[in-house]
Amino acid sequence: MRVNLPPKSNDNQGFYGKMRGLPGAVVQLVKQQAAKFMNFSELAEHEHGSSTPNIEIPPATLAKLEKALHQQLSLQHGGVKSPSPTLQEQQIVEQIVAKTRINNRNNVTRTQAYWVCYRDFPELHWALLAHMVSRNGGWCMTDLRGELLPHLISNTAKDYLFSFLERANALIFQDAYPQMLLYAESKRRKVSLFHLLPHLQISAWMLPIWQDFWHYQDTALLTLGLIVNEQNYVEERVVQHPMYRRTVLDTPLFKTQAWLQLNQVGFPFVSNSTDASLPQPRLAGLILENFKNLTERIEFGKTLYAILFGVPSVLQGVLTFASSTPHTGSRSDYWPHLFAPIRKTPPDLKYQERLDGCNLKEGAAQFYSPPLRSAWPDRQLAPVERGDWFTNVEEPIKHIRSISAPVNYDLTQDMCLGLSKIELAIVGAQAIKKFIP
Repeated sequence: MRVNLPPKSNDNQGFYGKMRGLPGAVVQLVKQQAAKFMNFSELAEHEHGSSTPNIEIPPATLAKLEKALHQQLSLQHGGVKSPSPTLQEQQIVEQIVAKTRINNRNNVTRTQAYWVCYRDFPELHWALLAHMVSRNGGWCMTDLRGELLPHLISNTAKDYLFSFLERANALIFQDAYPQMLLYAESKRRKVSLFHLLPHLQISAWMLPIWQDFWHYQDTALLTLGLIVNEQNYVEERVVQHPMYRRTVLDTPLFKTQAWLQLNQVGFPFVSNSTDASLPQPRLAGLILENFKNLTERIEFGKTLYAILFGVPSVLQGVLTFASSTPHTGSRSDYWPHLFAPIRKTPPDLKYQERLDGCNLKEGAAQFYSPPLRSAWPDRQLAPVERGDWFTNVEEPIKHIRSISAPVNYDLTQDMCLGLSKIELAIVGAQAIKKFIP
């Protein structure tokens, strides 16, 4: 059946003329989604084999930790305070606080500090995980000033989102980095200094975990303990904070992040895949669907850990990337074929589609992805709310369990799909804007 469309007007060339950019974006979206599902079987066959490596927490270890945590909580509820530090110990605390403040200047300094921790103490698995997640945090910050998202969000929304990302990023560093430094100082002096954790305002949850690590070097237990601690640490201070709920988490923009796939965390690694349409490095990781849910964030972090340290090809690829690629905040750090730290074309009111799958159309300019120093000035950390989240053992310890890396850990297609969705949103918004007088 043939449908007769209304003639184009001379004034606005008609609605259908204005929407002619949409089909290309839709086609790209369909192609990306189809390629994603086709890639799944290839990934399972070529990348991972038939079994999934596990991160193990033996039952005896869990039982021992649970007992120690109950004892710690009893001391806390009983009002038992840590003894005052000696003069030498007080100096150690002050030095750690000062070094933390220096390295908490911005996302780039934090990310580098995490890498140095892991480089010097590779038994600190959490430091490498934090380094890679912090890289992703920096890329999200600069996206707000890059080529794509400014077409969809206001300047006010950008400022709120950056404030939210920066606060969460900085608070986790402010809590976790002193623990790394205290471990380093303990190693240097060959004596446990973890009784100083309370003087660094660290949760009582971490004291038995660090004491156990000092004796048994159980990297998995320490890493899971830190994941649980840091997500609980930011829960009340950021996620449940009324200002961030009002300005970010409860806004329509944030609720579209799952569809646009903006909550992606990808670890660059080199794959043996034969699919030449996908760029190298490939990206291993996950998409966080519901940031507001504490349990989901903890399980998300645990699964990222299983991918990073449970899949040898990912770990080797990440180590090669992290040691050879300084973090700038620009997405050109990992995909220079798509992103450039310098704007290639002048900003235009009208966006032109550029993507062809995971690559650029012939002759299309790279997407502008600025380094952090060009996108955002340093922001001083506001005073941190005091208080310890650790009030019961049962709720947090349920997350201390053996975990497995998912079979489908390759995020490359999802990253490309996310870019295609953003393109579709931009083109659609432009078409609607032109159609409405």
